[in-house]
Amino acid sequence: MSPDRRTTILGIAATALGTATAGGVALALRSRVRARRVVGRHASEFGSLRSARRTVSMGDGVRLHAEVDDGSGDGAREYPGEDGENMGGPTLVFLHGYALNLDCWHFQRAHFRGRHRLVFYDQRSHGRSERSSKDNATIDQLGHDLLCVLDQLVPDDRVVLIGHSMGGMAIMALAEHHPEIFGERVAGVALVSTTAGELRSHRVISSLLPDRVMSQVTPRLMAGLARAPGLVDGARRAGSDIGFVVTGKFAFGGEVPSSYVEFVDEMLAQTPFDVLAEFFPHFDALDKFAVLKAFARVPTVIVCGDRDRVTSVDHSRKMASRIPGADLVECPGAGHMVILERPEEVNAALEQMIAEAAGNGSSSRAL
Repeated sequence: MSPDRRTTILGIAATALGTATAGGVALALRSRVRARRVVGRHASEFGSLRSARRTVSMGDGVRLHAEVDDGSGDGAREYPGEDGENMGGPTLVFLHGYALNLDCWHFQRAHFRGRHRLVFYDQRSHGRSERSSKDNATIDQLGHDLLCVLDQLVPDDRVVLIGHSMGGMAIMALAEHHPEIFGERVAGVALVSTTAGELRSHRVISSLLPDRVMSQVTPRLMAGLARAPGLVDGARRAGSDIGFVVTGKFAFGGEVPSSYVEFVDEMLAQTPFDVLAEFFPHFDALDKFAVLKAFARVPTVIVCGDRDRVTSVDHSRKMASRIPGADLVECPGAGHMVILERPEEVNAALEQMIAEAAGNGSSSRAL
């Protein structure tokens, strides 16, 4: 293909992508009105569950913001079992996804608080954690970060690792570099709305154009936008109609309270665009399928909504087929933020896996 023809095709693709975006904006206000008709539970409490700040130092000097609910009395809010007497079993460590922060686990934190020791932290460059260098904004580095979190916050206890989206990928990166700790130090795993590879991120942005075209347009578009992150962040500001409708479409599978959409939209908007651009290329390059065998040593549950537009349910099904003994829980009608959209189903799946992990003692499953 000649350079001129390639340029023309890319130009058409970019124009079509812009047209699709404009169409979304036209529906934004109508989406807001429809969403506000749905009344949600606990919506006003998003971001209210807090414990004293813990700082975890990474090998490259980046410091991560972490919080531990352990019944020690340092939490900002009282909760059942605050004296720690009702806690037992492994510590639960939660890893959030791309462009989110630890607050996304609101319903899981409320459910398990006071019953288990809980560890939450913001991934590097996300939330209240420090910015990473571009070179270390990688999935593999997130796996190294997870090990540092375990060493510094849970040095003497067995853990259950619970990862959503990019958080699940970080768990896979840990398994790639340290498979020996699965079945010993790591007692169980939950992979929520995530994938081990074969992710085509450009398909998330638009399905209007051929795959071969979008695979070229999307990386160039992200790189170009990254040159003016301030302008992009202004357009992405929390509460904008564009942000609201895009968040609602890609985060949820059906109608949810507007407060849910606004909560996710705010987390997304608080993540600088240049951070998004730094991590973005690593998703398509991800290939952790060979790593999944490590999870066969521990109770593993895979949870996904069947309307997930980011990491489709097919990704979860493929991972489940590669992990002997893994439980697959599909939530009908739910989207990528299934942890908010279907908390009861997610929490029930986690409960079952945690119970099995606690009952396994120190012995790993037979491979």
